Amino acid sequence: MALSDLNDLDLNNPGDWPPLAKALGIGFLCVLIAGGWYYFVTSKQLDRLQRVESAESKLRASFEQKQHKAANLERYEEQLEEMRESFGAMLKQLPDKSEVASLLVDVSQTGLASGLEFELFQPSAEVNKDFYAELPIKLRVKGRYHEFGTFISGLAALPRIVTIHDVKISSPARGMERTEEPMALDATVKTYRYLEEPEVQ
Repeated sequence: MALSDLNDLDLNNPGDWPPLAKALGIGFLCVLIAGGWYYFVTSKQLDRLQRVESAESKLRASFEQKQHKAANLERYEEQLEEMRESFGAMLKQLPDKSEVASLLVDVSQTGLASGLEFELFQPSAEVNKDFYAELPIKLRVKGRYHEFGTFISGLAALPRIVTIHDVKISSPARGMERTEEPMALDATVKTYRYLEEPEVQ
């Protein structure tokens, strides 16, 4: 069958077509039906399948994560209890409002017991943080190196949390001369106070 014979085909009577034309026509119809089926039915199902598979993988990952947590729940609860105990112990090291004055006395007595002479002991205004307040104390003391060391060790041994910052030691020596005069230590000592709920808000 030649290509020119295609023009002579009667579209109203496909039964009279030559076998090759019938085969081509049937093949074309099959391709149209298959294409339409894929476009209108199969492609949507494939999209839905892809979405379901994606959701399944997310759910599987979430399940595995939760299963891991559930398997280690007892250990997590033990760690949480340890953290609560540790946090409670640290909170006990933060004085409340009524104990701040005695803590200031402890700091000054620690300095005097170390053999230091106070030239400045100036508590500043409290600085509120998340759940605690910081009370800085500017101080200037005179003494020798080992007395400074004893003082700082004494601060570390106090039952409350006390830290020392901005330490500066100056010597009274003039030029190349040595002098027996004591040195001066300037620093900021910080102590901390636990804030009650109304103060935090």
